[in-house]
Order: sequence, then structure tokens, then C-alpha cells
Amino acid sequence: MAISPTIFIIPTGIGCEIGGFAGDALPAAKLLASASGCLITHPNVMNGGSLSENHKEIFYVEGYSLDRFAKGEIGLKSVKQQKIGIIFDSSIEHEILIRHLQVADACVATLGIDVDSYVFTKKPLGIAIASKSQGISEGLIQNADTLIEAGERLINKGITAIAVVAKFPDNLDLVETNSYREGKGVDPIAGVEAIISHLISKFLKVPCAHAPALSPIELNENLDPRAASEEIGYTFLPSVLIGLSKAPNLIELNDKNEKITLHPSHVDSIVVPSGALGGEAVLAGIERGLNIISVNNKNIVNLDNYSFDYPKLIEVDNYFEAAGLILAIREGINPQSIKRPLKKIQELTFKNQQS
Repeated sequence: MAISPTIFIIPTGIGCEIGGFAGDALPAAKLLASASGCLITHPNVMNGGSLSENHKEIFYVEGYSLDRFAKGEIGLKSVKQQKIGIIFDSSIEHEILIRHLQVADACVATLGIDVDSYVFTKKPLGIAIASKSQGISEGLIQNADTLIEAGERLINKGITAIAVVAKFPDNLDLVETNSYREGKGVDPIAGVEAIISHLISKFLKVPCAHAPALSPIELNENLDPRAASEEIGYTFLPSVLIGLSKAPNLIELNDKNEKITLHPSHVDSIVVPSGALGGEAVLAGIERGLNIISVNNKNIVNLDNYSFDYPKLIEVDNYFEAAGLILAIREGINPQSIKRPLKKIQELTFKNQQS
């Protein structure tokens, strides 16, 4: 059976009901991967704090690079294993640092992941969480140059994928944080996390993902199950290292000397939450005539799907339905043939044209 390569996007920091928490979209990703035979998705979907897994049919691609792939700028090349390096924010406290180093050692010893080395930034990254605009998670990095410089040091030593661990402020709004932990709000740090990984992807062009370094917070007995994977360990690094361990290489399409496993032209469909169709990957998919499968997945953006012209927009109620639709596309079955009432085929008429 032929595969039907599919891009699966759940934007970071917009509070999606599925995928707005700690890896809670991973089951949906596994379902869509099984239906399509090949799923391309990003860390926000896969990372579950201490929990994640590799899936042979899923390509783990950071969001900025995923946009470039959708736009037809890069291809993806499967690898047996990446050699991972870690960038640590130099402002991380000693005890928190040791916890992260122990995670890296555990991933080597227990999972066989190649975590080779680590570096510190020469200056603190200076992470700041912005006041939320319309509820969307935002923030900034005061010393972005020191992040890129640290990444270059790793790459010069043969590192092929980069994990970043940044120190986040201890004075995060506890009301806002607990609201998120109880399933009622947006992850307050997600927006700036995306900026960190985007910077590495843009300037260094290697697989990348980010794990925040946070001080322990008090037990919350009203924890939402979707946030629970963030509460069961000392760090969020395990899922990042698992995802990066077999992340595909990013190949510039103008590099004729490199073979690629997956070309952008192979992609059939993009799955994205309804109301959040304005991203670069989706807009590129529209230009390239891909199926845009819009899933009812409540979020705070809530744009009108019909604000733009989506010639091949298909709206579905859930990810079960999306998986069935992808499977029909994969098998060459007209989805309209399964809907009722069944429309009759239409006669094509030609109007008389003046010579």
C-alpha cells in the first residue's frame, strides 16, 4: 500500500484542547501516522516532558524547519541516529544542571541515545515572559547571539542535532501557571520556547528542540491529566532527547550531492486545528494544492476558516475522522463516495463563445 505523506501541525502557545499541553497530541499523531504511513510533525506535538517515544512512521521536525519543508525549500533525510549536543543556559543553578546531566546519562545508558557533549552559553540567555496578548503565549530572549555561538561550537565538534535547556524566570505568574496545570489556560512559556528552537533552526540548520529549566513547584492535586507528564520528573529533557535521537537531517534542495528520503512534493495533506489556518506551512500548502484538513480542536485563535480562499479545505470533527479521511486518500478512495446523501455526477456544459 502506498504511503500518503501528511504534515500534522498544532501551533504552540494557542491553548489547543488537544496538543496545548504536555505531549497530549502524541496519541493523535500515532493514529495519523498509522493512517498515512508517513507523518511529519513538530516537537510541540511529540514532547511530553518525561514521556515520549520514537515512531518509525513519524518525522520529528522543529517548527521553523517544518515551515521550510512545507514551502518546498528543504527535504528530509532519515538517519539511524543523531549525535546530540546540549546547550545549557549559563544561568541555570547547579542542582538543576545536575538533574539535566543525569537525564542525558540515563538516555545514553537506558535508551542507547547518542548524547555526546554539552556547552554553556557565554552569557545568560535572559529569557523574559511577555504579558499575554489576547491569551497567546509570548516572550523574548535578551541575548540571542550567545545561543547561536554555543550552537556553532557544538557543530564544529561534529554534533548533528541540538537540544537547548534555557533557564526560565522563577517569578512566573502562579495563578496563570496553575490555570494551565488544571487545564484551563495556555502554557505561559510555550511561545518563547518556540523562539529558542526557531533561532537554532534558522541560523544553524540542524534538528533542534528545547526543554525549559524550571525550579520545582508545589504539588497541585487538581492537575489536568493532559499536563501530568510535566509533573513526573525533574526535567523536560527526556522527550527532547528521544525526539532528536532519530530526527531527520534537513537537506537544502539545491544540494544535489545529498540524497533525501522525503521531498516536499510527496506530501498530500496538512492536518491543522480549525481556526488556526494562517501559518506559513498551511499557506504554502494552499499554494501547492494540498488537502487542508481542518480539525475541530478548540483554541484561542479561532480565526474564520473562510477568511481566506482554501480550494481544498476539508473540515472534520475530530482526529478519528481525519485519520479515516487520510486513509481514504492513501487508498485512492473518493471521500465523497462515503458521504450521504451521495451527489450525482454533473454534466459539464459549454456556452457558445463569440468568435
